[in-house]
Amino acid sequence: QITLLIGFISVNNSPWTDYSAYSFFQIVTMCDLVMILFFYIMHIFRVYRKLTCVSWPLAEFLHYLIGTILLLIGSIVAASKSYNITGLVAGATFGFLATILCVISMWSSYKVSCITQSTSKYR
Repeated sequence: QITLLIGFISVNNSPWTDYSAYSFFQIVTMCDLVMILFFYIMHIFRVYRKLTCVSWPLAEFLHYLIGTILLLIGSIVAASKSYNITGLVAGATFGFLATILCVISMWSSYKVSCITQSTSKYR
């Protein structure tokens, strides 16, 4: 979350050269931040136990998958349109770092929810 926030602030406080590229980057980072916050609140207040009609591990996995792909696209576009403006380069760099962290989080979420449950069935 912190890397997404730093990337958003870096791009927001820099002079833009291409409005569509950086507005897409800002929208993707804000949507990822809001969705990550939503899933944290779901886990903290244990709402997932009351709403059993939703497969929460699948919803979280799909969120990370779609968010990571969009963040990677946004970071590539932001990096290609940065024109060596330091704030835009920093935003794109933190976007790439957030992409890597989202992949790690997606893998750990998959590992905990799917691999652990499938091995515990046979014990």
